[in-house]
Amino acid sequence: MKASINWREKMEFAAEVREHGLVMDASKLAGGADKGPTPKELVLVAICGCTGMDVVSYLRKSKTDLASLLVTAEAEQTKTHPKVFERVIVTFDAKGAASQKAALIEAVDKSQTLYCGVSAMIAKACPISYRVLLNGETVHTGQAVFPN
Repeated sequence: MKASINWREKMEFAAEVREHGLVMDASKLAGGADKGPTPKELVLVAICGCTGMDVVSYLRKSKTDLASLLVTAEAEQTKTHPKVFERVIVTFDAKGAASQKAALIEAVDKSQTLYCGVSAMIAKACPISYRVLLNGETVHTGQAVFPN
């Protein structure tokens, strides 16, 4: 894997991964123009993307089709520098049949304890907890714990 960034102006950077581009920036308060997410926000996006892809892949293999899946990650940061994540909470908000509950929980648990490489890296630095909602109801909670 390889990524690069090119400084444009103020705190704006153009990132490139393979042929894909995106803009990172800081808030106006931090000297940027707020033209894109911050690097730490992209870490949260990476957690959501990695675990979301795991869950969808696992469910497809078990022939379970959800109507929708929204994965959200929130982080609390330390108050002092370097400001790092103190903890991360990941929410899996799925819509589907009640009969899909067990498969959904299994998929999320497998992702957050075995498969998700991004969560595994972040979990070494701070705790990650997660909750699973099915049709708006919390059906499961857990802690991301990976083998060493």
